[in-house]
Amino acid sequence: MSLALIIALLLVCASIFVNGWTDAPNAIATVVSTRVLSPRAAVLMATAFNLVGIMCFGTAVASTIANLVNVGTGSNPLIAICAAQLSIVIWSVSAWKFGIPTSESHALIAGLMGSGIAYNGVSAFKLAEFQKVLWGIVISTVVGFCVAYVVTKLVGFLFRRVKRAKANRFFSLGQVASAALMATSHGAQDGQKFMGVFVLVILLAKNQPIPQTVHIDIWIMFLCSIVMAIGTSIGGYRIIKTMGIDMVKLEKYQGFSAEIVASLCMLITTVSSGIPLSTTNTKGTAMMGAGAARRFSDVNWGIAKEMVVAWVLTFPACLILGYVMTKLFVLIF
Repeated sequence: MSLALIIALLLVCASIFVNGWTDAPNAIATVVSTRVLSPRAAVLMATAFNLVGIMCFGTAVASTIANLVNVGTGSNPLIAICAAQLSIVIWSVSAWKFGIPTSESHALIAGLMGSGIAYNGVSAFKLAEFQKVLWGIVISTVVGFCVAYVVTKLVGFLFRRVKRAKANRFFSLGQVASAALMATSHGAQDGQKFMGVFVLVILLAKNQPIPQTVHIDIWIMFLCSIVMAIGTSIGGYRIIKTMGIDMVKLEKYQGFSAEIVASLCMLITTVSSGIPLSTTNTKGTAMMGAGAARRFSDVNWGIAKEMVVAWVLTFPACLILGYVMTKLFVLIF
């Protein structure tokens, strides 16, 4: 195994760790903030169901990411992948320091695009795969908010005559199930994205072409799941606070509605088309929609604005970072 391959795989693992650190907590933010589960129990549940999502929903999203850019074959293209992963880590850790949930999905995609263009020119850019990314942004942002708003209104209407204590018991159980579904969808989406990069690195090192549908070995699935879980357990609570407490305070039925909408959006797109969705965007906008369904004032729009600005900046910032880091790496190595 070459040194370049070892460094590339270590940097991919670093990105997966940071994803668990800064992105996976979004999947369990509501179930912790509504006090249905303790942070420790939520992290353990997320670990188990992330693995379910990684193993049980095919490789369509992984294939999309692996085919997003063309950096050629041989050992040198690994420089571009290394630069892309390092740019993701730099951006995500910087945002985490301020407790701002950024989109690891957009950071990964933009970093790969910037590195690919820096290494192999504009021809590295694959428009067909990028169109899926654009669809993902629309679905995660617009559909997440609007559908969560409608579903929360509907759930509130259906349970309007149920006693509060009885309803809370029901939705406490419901939130455990919906949080598990949300963790599953995170594994199906974000787990697959990084597995796609993992496989891309191995194929590039072997001078093999990138197939339209990639195959992922079981050991890669387990490794990604474990590294992501470690990241979540170490650094996820600051993001949980921002998402689940500072941005919007949800009742149990609202948390249930937000999780159901976000997770179904992610799972449906995973299975049907391989569209990469951002967990942060999808869950965040669904939580905003669920909060606004009761009262718009229930959402801290100042915090929400900061999050949206971070989401918007992630794409150009990571694209530029990936481009600059790749040019720098090429000069050094």
